[in-house]
Amino acid sequence: MPASRPMPLPAGLLLLCCAALAGCSTVTDATRRAANAIVPYRVEIVQGNFISSEQVDALKVGMSRAEVRDVLGTPLLQSVFHADRWDYVFTMRRQGTDPQARQLTVFFKDDLLERVQGDPMPSEAEFVALLGAERKIKDVPVLEASEEKLKSLAPREPQPADAPAAAQPPLPASYPPLEPPAR
Repeated sequence: MPASRPMPLPAGLLLLCCAALAGCSTVTDATRRAANAIVPYRVEIVQGNFISSEQVDALKVGMSRAEVRDVLGTPLLQSVFHADRWDYVFTMRRQGTDPQARQLTVFFKDDLLERVQGDPMPSEAEFVALLGAERKIKDVPVLEASEEKLKSLAPREPQPADAPAAAQPPLPASYPPLEPPAR
């Protein structure tokens, strides 16, 4: 009769744990809850040119291409097939919010601005509020110092113990070499 060899301890322990967990449904629920609680960091992706409503309001029919570029910046898309059209596209993807996408198209005729068409653009203040919407400030620090605090921070009069010592030894004229002389 062949002698049976004992199973190594780590493999046996692993087999025992798997058998115990196979029949327990609460472990799978707890595991699922733990996995949902851990959210990986997702990088904020901002692409394109942000165009504010103030910039769109600054555009006037008859402006040259250079003037439009000064107001809106370089367009994201300039097609060779549509030379009289510039497209400005802005997308932003942030964790926990819906993706934002805005599009503005500027049309030229004889190198002068003819018309502007696109999505309604937010003002700069609305855009800044959108950026800070996720961040919640819990405790606002006090930015005002009381009279007592100002007095405690005022420079104090030098004390005799703080005065520099008058009798300092002079610095040496030369220092010894760092390495021993070569033989």
